[in-house]
Amino acid sequence: MKAAICTEFNQPLDMQTVHLGVPEGKDVKIKIDAVAICHSDISFIKGYWGGALPAIYGHEAAGTILETGSQVSNFHAGQRVIVTLMRSCGVCAPCTNAAEALCATPPELGKNAATTDSDGAAIVSAMNTGAFAEEVIVHERQIVALPDDISSENGALIGCGVITGYGAVRHVAKVKAGEHVAIIGCGGVGMNAIQAARISGAAVITAIDAAASKQDICRKLGATDFINPIEDTDYEQAHAIIDKQGYDVVLVAVGSVQVIVDGLRLLKPGGRLVVMGMPPSGDLAEIDMTNLAAQGQSIMGTKMGSAMIREDIPEIIRLYRAGDWALDALVSDRFDFKDINAALAAAEHPDSFRVMVTM
Repeated sequence: MKAAICTEFNQPLDMQTVHLGVPEGKDVKIKIDAVAICHSDISFIKGYWGGALPAIYGHEAAGTILETGSQVSNFHAGQRVIVTLMRSCGVCAPCTNAAEALCATPPELGKNAATTDSDGAAIVSAMNTGAFAEEVIVHERQIVALPDDISSENGALIGCGVITGYGAVRHVAKVKAGEHVAIIGCGGVGMNAIQAARISGAAVITAIDAAASKQDICRKLGATDFINPIEDTDYEQAHAIIDKQGYDVVLVAVGSVQVIVDGLRLLKPGGRLVVMGMPPSGDLAEIDMTNLAAQGQSIMGTKMGSAMIREDIPEIIRLYRAGDWALDALVSDRFDFKDINAALAAAEHPDSFRVMVTM
């Protein structure tokens, strides 16, 4: 099969013919039909978080099962599925406390599931997935059935960007009806946080992004207001929207320490700031902790929106079918797999939100 391999950080991916092993136990082999590019993929490729090379990135995908291990009972060959990076055991303390993204004992794949190059050397399937490839082997707890009426592109979107934005609002911030919400960074995650804030009943949803071209789609998804931070460096316009009361919730979908710190300036006393974007390793923030304590504010991180994929993905599909959740409008660009380096470049453009790669 073909795979796009990162052999050196911050360099183009190398399309190679590789060998993928066989699924054993609870492993599932899947033919990838569509994979979206998440900014986490770009950060890994640039080397922001380190990691072993050579590696295959990509983790937001959908495809069709080719083969299952002998212990798989809930899935079968020919079935369409959403593939996620969330490999969980289902029985540890985090898993049983609705935090499977933080699983303490993620299960291992079978010994024969490895991807190797033409010389037999191992290639890392990064983020538990390695979906910048024609096929993957993942654990059965990483996948969710994809109904026939949902396209592979939409299924891929749900696998990361959608559930992260949805979960950050619903599970972490726990936005309540009537609250004022600001979302900084309106890409693949931020746009879905906008949708989640809308269905949660937020009275004000202020979208903040430097790309003015995103204003129309942000408003269509539910934003009541749109602010360009380049034109509103002190957030005066953002504060004016809510009569300078401050926001109940600020969600940051930008992997920037400075943007995260700046987001605190938007919070009202008792407000919650949720960090969805991941800065490079080693980036440190300076925060006036006295002010944070005196204002009774909180800062919360979230991995994958603290989503529980077996519950949240069917709910998002239900909302989509009911016309309450947009998926089709979330793709800004489409590329063939052979053009994945061009797709990665497009995903870095400020005007993009989700770039889709199809096999």
